[in-house]
Amino acid sequence: MSHSQDDNPITPVTPAQLDRIAGQGIYASPTSVDPAAVNVAEALVATLNGTAEAPLLTPELQKLTEQVRQKAVIGFPRITADDGVRLSAHTIKLNTSEPRPVVIVPSGWTPFGWVLFEYAYLQLALRGYHVLAYTPRGIGLTAPLPDGSFIDAPWTSGGTIDVAGPLDWADGSTVIDYAQQHFDPSRIVFLGESYGSGISQLVAAHDPAARVDAVVALSTWGDLADSLCQNETRHLAAVKALIAFTGGPVERKFDPATQQILTDFEKGENLDEVVAWGKERSPSSYVDQTNARGIPTFFSNTWHETLFPVNTVVEHFERLTVPKHLNLWIGDHAAPEGPGLTIPSGGPNLPVEEAFAWLDHHALGADNGVGGWPAVNSQIMFTYKTADDAITEPAVREPRDSWSDVTTSTETWYLTTTGAGRQDGGLGTAPESGWKSEFTAGELTEATAVDAVITTGQAEWKGKPKAYTTGTFDRRRLAVWSSGPLQAGRRIRGIPELRLTVRSSATATTLVAYLFDVAPDDTARIITHEPLTVSELSPGEDRTVAWRLQAAGYDLAANHRLMLVVNGRDQLYSDAGNGARSTTTITSAEDTAARLVLPLG
Repeated sequence: MSHSQDDNPITPVTPAQLDRIAGQGIYASPTSVDPAAVNVAEALVATLNGTAEAPLLTPELQKLTEQVRQKAVIGFPRITADDGVRLSAHTIKLNTSEPRPVVIVPSGWTPFGWVLFEYAYLQLALRGYHVLAYTPRGIGLTAPLPDGSFIDAPWTSGGTIDVAGPLDWADGSTVIDYAQQHFDPSRIVFLGESYGSGISQLVAAHDPAARVDAVVALSTWGDLADSLCQNETRHLAAVKALIAFTGGPVERKFDPATQQILTDFEKGENLDEVVAWGKERSPSSYVDQTNARGIPTFFSNTWHETLFPVNTVVEHFERLTVPKHLNLWIGDHAAPEGPGLTIPSGGPNLPVEEAFAWLDHHALGADNGVGGWPAVNSQIMFTYKTADDAITEPAVREPRDSWSDVTTSTETWYLTTTGAGRQDGGLGTAPESGWKSEFTAGELTEATAVDAVITTGQAEWKGKPKAYTTGTFDRRRLAVWSSGPLQAGRRIRGIPELRLTVRSSATATTLVAYLFDVAPDDTARIITHEPLTVSELSPGEDRTVAWRLQAAGYDLAANHRLMLVVNGRDQLYSDAGNGARSTTTITSAEDTAARLVLPLG
């Protein structure tokens, strides 16, 4: 079974490979999984199915496979969907006549389908679950051959990608049928990461027989439409990364209708249809069904999520009335749980351990304290302690009974004029009008949300957040407002809101707001950000706009400063001028003073 990303043969797993994944995460770039993670997964599968020609595993992993093989039967079936599409699947069936629950795992959106998380399936089997993992239709490595044809990897499913649409919901029910026939399970639960987490929620809400008893959704989404396009700004980099990560050419992976949706999204055309397509694929669109079915749901997400921004998940979570839990972690997409799903981490991986504990409580009836968990548990940026680029003391976590309890008060900072001898405006306690700040929009600046999708946040999770040098922020291309040193620091908890008045020399302009924590040496870390596009402007027209930045859990240290930066372009997003230069002017209207409302807890 050798179809890894570069079609390399499986090599023996080494401690160095495991250390690298544990230390750096599972992503080598925004569009590639670390080959070491793929090699570990393939080595586990080859050992389980007996195709390994030589020992491939470390002693710990070898023992794990032997333990599972002693208590279960391993299978690699194809499950036929209603329309004849064949789904690649993998089963671990426990050797017992006692009814046991089954965990169904739709794979994430990667070229490696269900294979990547083989380590997690083995862990689940040892906990007492049957396991049925599958690759959603269209996902998986599809390699070209010299004659112009293609060959699929064993874990690749047939058909084209429905992007968590109705065909994926129906496939989920077909997989449940298969699980009932072959396992006769006592409970049926779904666990998914990323793409698989959205499918898990959607299958649970739509299965005609309401057979799903609990859901774990890791690095998930609430509203796919808002994840694609929010505040009239398209999340271009995230979608481009996903399209590049299907495992094959676009024309083979997507049907013509979906290709048209993706083309319209990229060009910024027919966006009403794109939004409707995204809403259909949003778990938040079916919250009433989920609530009516009472499906216990576990969410795990990150503050600096670049694929599925955190606010959409929080808003969805708030509308659920089922037994529920939300963990928020430092970092970006899949960074917290990725290593815990792929390798032994040398210690507990809390994002995965707590997800498994949730399943144990709701599927096995374990009296493990989950029933008394607070609804929300937030890890606070960047409260870990580090030494030699390694975390020596974990970050603080703050449990709360609800999301509304995260923010206990707010503080208003007004944007003010520049001071004597300074380019930058201030953040003050009294409203101020009559000033303006101008910059040239259309060019990228050093004020940027991330260096790269996923991997910048992956480094954050491992104790190495991106450092910004505020002196390199080109004031010709952005505007800056700073507070003085805050002697008491600040406990930022929740969703900041920004209001200001804008005018542009163009008929539309994009504003990207960033909130930074600036240390006494003028180096900075990002707290949060969010873009907004303002359309249908007339020359010289002042437009007052307000928008919400992404949620944050952040401790601003004593004597640090708050810095608000607004520019006109970020590599993550579309910009109204498509890179063309224009002049943006920010002001503060007398009746609606420019202000930043900071949530505190």
